Amino acid sequence: MNPAPKQRAAAVPAESALVERLAAGDLEALGRLFDRFEGDVRRFVQRLGVQASDADDLVQLTFLDVAKSSARFDARCSARAWIMGIAAIHVRRHRRSVARLFRAAAAHVFEARRPDVRTSDDLYESEESQARFRKALEKLSDKKREVFVMVAMEGASGEDAAAAFGIPVATVWTRLHHARKEIRATLAEGEP
Repeated sequence: MNPAPKQRAAAVPAESALVERLAAGDLEALGRLFDRFEGDVRRFVQRLGVQASDADDLVQLTFLDVAKSSARFDARCSARAWIMGIAAIHVRRHRRSVARLFRAAAAHVFEARRPDVRTSDDLYESEESQARFRKALEKLSDKKREVFVMVAMEGASGEDAAAAFGIPVATVWTRLHHARKEIRATLAEGEP
């Protein structure tokens, strides 16, 4: 669960100080950052569509880059948003490498596609709704999905998302607006 806004605001200077300590070579600060943000990063990459089996690798790569990039940290951005931005970069790289692997495998393996299996009637409505939402989220472009997950689902501010992704705040709000509109349209398609 995310800390309350007042607690989060109080934690920002301490978290920024941890990144500064890390930049000065204090590896204990990396451990503390990992302890503080590992769950957030894992949830973020999984919400961006990364399989649970690959999430561990992306979390580890993210924190390795946190250590390498700590000297370039801009304290105007929260440490959490900065780390999420690094995670988003790794998710993009992961998607590209998985797509390349899939294309290579598809070129060598010709397998008949299995017909889609319909959802059984005994599934709870909430599970169906969650599955429909996940599919709607997957249909978004990477850029829209990243902004939607960071702001709407993870509770980051528009300013933090802008700093994390290196884009203007207005672009964050535009992507968020279009993401919400596309999700609503996709969910409406599935209604009887």
